[in-house]
Amino acid sequence: MALDVRIFENISPSRFVSFTIPNPNSPPFHLLRVAVLDSPVHSTESSSSPRAVAAILVPKHRESDWIFSTESGHLQLLLNLPDISRLFLIGDDPDDGSGFPAVYHRPTGEDDDESKRLEMTMKPFVVALSPKTLTRDEIDDVPFLIYDDNVVSSVELERSVGPFVGEMLIEDVEIEIDDGVREFRRRLRFKRMPNLVQSDVRIIPASSSNCSPSLTGTEFNLDLTELVHPYLVPMVASLSLIDDSQSDKLKSRPKALCIGVGGGGLLSFLRIQLGFEVTGVEIDPEVLRIARQYFGLEESSACVHVEDGIEFLKRCSSSCGDAKFDALMVDLDSTDPIHGMTAPPVEFVAQDVLLAARTLLVPSGVFVINVIPPNKAFYQELQDKFRHVFTELYEIDVGNGENFVLIATVSPRGLKSGFTRENLTPAVSEKFLDAIRRI
Repeated sequence: MALDVRIFENISPSRFVSFTIPNPNSPPFHLLRVAVLDSPVHSTESSSSPRAVAAILVPKHRESDWIFSTESGHLQLLLNLPDISRLFLIGDDPDDGSGFPAVYHRPTGEDDDESKRLEMTMKPFVVALSPKTLTRDEIDDVPFLIYDDNVVSSVELERSVGPFVGEMLIEDVEIEIDDGVREFRRRLRFKRMPNLVQSDVRIIPASSSNCSPSLTGTEFNLDLTELVHPYLVPMVASLSLIDDSQSDKLKSRPKALCIGVGGGGLLSFLRIQLGFEVTGVEIDPEVLRIARQYFGLEESSACVHVEDGIEFLKRCSSSCGDAKFDALMVDLDSTDPIHGMTAPPVEFVAQDVLLAARTLLVPSGVFVINVIPPNKAFYQELQDKFRHVFTELYEIDVGNGENFVLIATVSPRGLKSGFTRENLTPAVSEKFLDAIRRI
């Protein structure tokens, strides 16, 4: 069926259209996949040079990556471009039988030249499918963007499907960090939020004699002694607010309850580095299997319940007895078609849930939660809910423009703390200890 280009004359919020066309720069039967997504929201903020339309060229050999091959991936790319009302993604068709390699390597200079030729060829096509409301200057200035991240190479380890989170991908990647230094990581991603790395741990070559390690020719070991996910270090820094006024209690192992396990990096770190007795709650049994098989979560050293976190808190709060915790740490997210990912789910901060959480904490304990607010009003309302239930509220701005860590206390803080700087500085940066502020 021929494509009716008239459907593109106006912006239709949240409309997603995907189709293939012959690649004019390649041999016959080589297809390009073109995806067109209209934004579900429109920016109300003025811009000195607003752009209504943009196109992104998909990196060579990453065409089947969920970031570029799913509507949710496109949506997240578009939401990161607030002045764009229509986004085009153009790349090789991942379903044309070309057999894209299981191992990705960053494109070479030759691939860059091919991208430039494709941009010149596709510019009239993108202009023809742009909204008719664009001015002549806007049409002439449609930007072509090349997606660029810090991934140098990657190799897929497994794809799996969980009954609650859906499709998952486990991959090893080589990334480029500050000053050109490279590092190897193991990652867990969910298809429902492909642009987000759900879990991330460092991996190191098993043999120090390998001078030029690569993902395909090197055996790796997990490094569970370091947290690399940006908001996990501030969450651990929050433990400095555990009160030590009950000195006898601190002679025994502190206890932590973690709602949301993911790859289990936080649970392993609390146990290995800080000596916590750790309990986890994870709703998806397949996520738990992946955490144990690929991310080093030891079944014998961390008690994990396969259960909904809210139901667990309510059930245990009514029959917990002496099973109380020094820290309750929550890392749960939800997806929203307008705002993308937010954290925590709204249901988790209902008053009865927060009251149940408080019941499970010792008087000196802290409630720590990762927050990704979609807007300021949401964040303010969230803080107010915590203040109604807990005594004091503290905040750490992670500094990545996205995450905040909220720390609520059962009782007022004393002059000292159970996890002093001396305890925590080998594990977390001074800057996050200094960043804790009462709100």
